[in-house]
Amino acid sequence: MTRKNLGRATLAALPFVLSFLVGLILFLVLKDRLPTRLAAHFDVSGDVNGYVDRTTYVLVTAPVLPVLGALWVLMVVGGKFYGRAHRLLIGGGWAVAAFLQYVLGAALIVNLDAPDGAVAGSFPLWHLAVASGAAVLAGGIGLLLARLVPAPEDPRAGKSPAERERIALADGEVAGWARTTGSWWLPSGALVLVATGAGLGYEVTWFLGAPLLLIALLVLTFSRAHVTVDRRGLTVSGLLPWPRVQVPLERIEAADSRRVDAVAEFGGWGYRIRPGRTGFIVRSGEAIVARRKGGREFAVTVEDSGTGAALLNTLVDRNRAGR
Repeated sequence: MTRKNLGRATLAALPFVLSFLVGLILFLVLKDRLPTRLAAHFDVSGDVNGYVDRTTYVLVTAPVLPVLGALWVLMVVGGKFYGRAHRLLIGGGWAVAAFLQYVLGAALIVNLDAPDGAVAGSFPLWHLAVASGAAVLAGGIGLLLARLVPAPEDPRAGKSPAERERIALADGEVAGWARTTGSWWLPSGALVLVATGAGLGYEVTWFLGAPLLLIALLVLTFSRAHVTVDRRGLTVSGLLPWPRVQVPLERIEAADSRRVDAVAEFGGWGYRIRPGRTGFIVRSGEAIVARRKGGREFAVTVEDSGTGAALLNTLVDRNRAGR
């Protein structure tokens, strides 16, 4: 591991380590005042509706912060997060660690001096407000500390707009490009959701089945990407004509063709929003990536992305020249 990555890993792990130590010390200090059975589950009003013995509580909650911290370190060091997105990821880790530790600590506090958890106090909902405040404060600290180590540079942003591929067009010549790309398993997943939702709705209650049907519709809608590059800019729609995303030529700085990893870069499939980028992602693979003015990127996975990106660069140049 390089020195820079060691610094990034340390900043990513630090909030989870500190939160774990705080929780451990708090448990050891309060252990003699805790019942053998702890109130461990609360309903939406904060009233107790579940108990667990003290040993089980420790075994279940103790690994939460270390495991989550390890995953966060892997994302910071090995994930494809660059520039501002990298700093936001570190700050987010600090926020998550602070929120979880406060909630876990508050759960111990409400169990103090309760005989075997039978009359344990409720979990006041103001604890969630305080936990959110702690998360905001810790997140701010994380963002400040993230400035101490240089964020990794995006290896895909090396070309200047002038170096990117273009398609030669004569003056007055009109050109357009369109492709449709999909993945077989997204429609299959939508069908499974439809079957499950219909079964739950018919056999149990539509209160459970209807949300699955709605999710299935969204998955099906974003299972295919129809991409068009023309004088209007970059236009993307799903299986249906609506909803659609359009990035006008005047808002585009340049375009690239490159491979994207759906999970590592966008956290999944469909219409994705991440720090510094959005995307219409139906699979991992080649994509048109349009860099907007201001630095934010929009990506769409599609075949023959090199041709689409080259034509988009040509049309962007024409729009700037006013031709």
